[in-house]
Amino acid sequence: MPLESNARIAKELARHGYNAEREAITLLASAPDSATAVESVVDRAPDDALRITSDHVRAVTNDRSASGTGPTSSGPDPTDSESDSTVPAAESTHESPPTRNGDISPSEATKDRSPVETEGYSSTLRSDSNRNTDSAPHHDPDLRELEIGNDMTGRSTGTGEYGDFVRTFRDRYERLSKVLRGRVNHRPAEAIAEMPGGSDAAMIGLVNDVRSTKSGHWLVELEDTTGTFPALVMKDKGLADLVDEILMDECLAVEGTLADDSGILFADSLHFPDVPRTHRTGAADRHVQAALISDIHVGSDEFMADAWHRFTDWLHTPEAEPVEYLLLAGDMVEGVGVYPNQDEELEIVDIYDQYEAFAEHLKEVPADTEIVMIPGNHDAVRLAEPQPGFNDEIRSIMDVHDAQIVSNPATVTVEGVDVLMYHGVSLDEVIAELPEEKASYDEPHKAMYQLLKKRHVAPQFGGHTRVAPEERDYLVIEDVPDVFHTGHVHKLGWGKYHNVLAVNSGCWQAQTDFQKSVNIDPDAGYAPILDLDTLEMTVRKFS
Repeated sequence: MPLESNARIAKELARHGYNAEREAITLLASAPDSATAVESVVDRAPDDALRITSDHVRAVTNDRSASGTGPTSSGPDPTDSESDSTVPAAESTHESPPTRNGDISPSEATKDRSPVETEGYSSTLRSDSNRNTDSAPHHDPDLRELEIGNDMTGRSTGTGEYGDFVRTFRDRYERLSKVLRGRVNHRPAEAIAEMPGGSDAAMIGLVNDVRSTKSGHWLVELEDTTGTFPALVMKDKGLADLVDEILMDECLAVEGTLADDSGILFADSLHFPDVPRTHRTGAADRHVQAALISDIHVGSDEFMADAWHRFTDWLHTPEAEPVEYLLLAGDMVEGVGVYPNQDEELEIVDIYDQYEAFAEHLKEVPADTEIVMIPGNHDAVRLAEPQPGFNDEIRSIMDVHDAQIVSNPATVTVEGVDVLMYHGVSLDEVIAELPEEKASYDEPHKAMYQLLKKRHVAPQFGGHTRVAPEERDYLVIEDVPDVFHTGHVHKLGWGKYHNVLAVNSGCWQAQTDFQKSVNIDPDAGYAPILDLDTLEMTVRKFS
């Protein structure tokens, strides 16, 4: 039976327990009889081999060619441009993705928006057979630079006791207040309480309470390490827009004037930790790309296997040659017991079998691709954030490509570009709490702007987002990233906030019955492709 695409060749090798280099797949696809070539390479592969290399393929094809037998002994030359070795391609799609790239913050010029490619995937792979595979570009691992920061895997210290939570919030306050102290002349709560009425004062604290008064003003209570102090935001001060953005437990600075009795601070201005408008991004010193994806959901009845195959097929083409990194922001599998009656929507009911199936799909990705993945709320880790990387048993299942499996969140520095990866559970809370024009499912990147403004990926405690107490608050965005990559909400959205590219990468799962019941219409089968040298992004559609 003929193999119809690079992805199917990769799947056939995966069935025998191998993944393969991109060039090895290209060589096999170029053979007049790909199926026989694959069979021969598998038979001749060394016993200790985990991946098929181009050298393995050449050794087999050269031997057979010399002996006058086998797939290369007759038929067209695979490097001949007139060769009739064209393989039918996956059906091309030309639907436009949702137009969610436009709402960039007012401080960003329209000319800075990332270009969008909507033509989808349409390659016949003939371009592979038309080029000299001996001179094809190779990925030099020595050129790659990848570092992981803020990974708390194996470093969890929390026991769930009261003292652990105190340490977490104290660390949050100390680190975020440092960001704000350069902007306001901060005084501790106990010192402000001793100041005379009418004095100018400023306080930095975590938001302990926000409520409206009968007169339509707002009372914001801040807490620092010395106590609490109230600030009154008058409705005629022009600060209503900022008050609308305040979430409980986030770090905030208030400047104003003390009342005559010194019992309250009349606010003149509010300050979030925020990203400086002057933030300068890093860049790779060569043309190299990263694919940003999330929410694969293998094991679900609605996992879009065909779209995934088209994506991995494309990764083996010359057009995708620059894609050397795959950054996966959680929910590799559908999981078990995540939502009511989920078992009725599962194709694979055992969680370990789901990860086995995911690993098989991951083998279709070119073997020389560097992969980094973080867990999500459907994965087999604790729900409370930060989420450590997987345990040894699941890691051993997902050992394909020697992928780096790190915590959620984590910062991945890829050839000089800092990418903050966070699955995105807190986006539900931000969208629920803030006005629709500031955060919505249709424009998930706007909710991400709010997290950047607050310099914390999950500022509100005690709501939707479960927070695990640790000695260090791993959810603080201490260093400004160049790219902020999330998933979770199954919606595609991207834009720039103070030079930081915020990307929510959609999903690979069609709408489930549960999603219909909660009115979620997913954006499925998209792959944002990021140029690491320019930070320009192209969105490709494979569904």
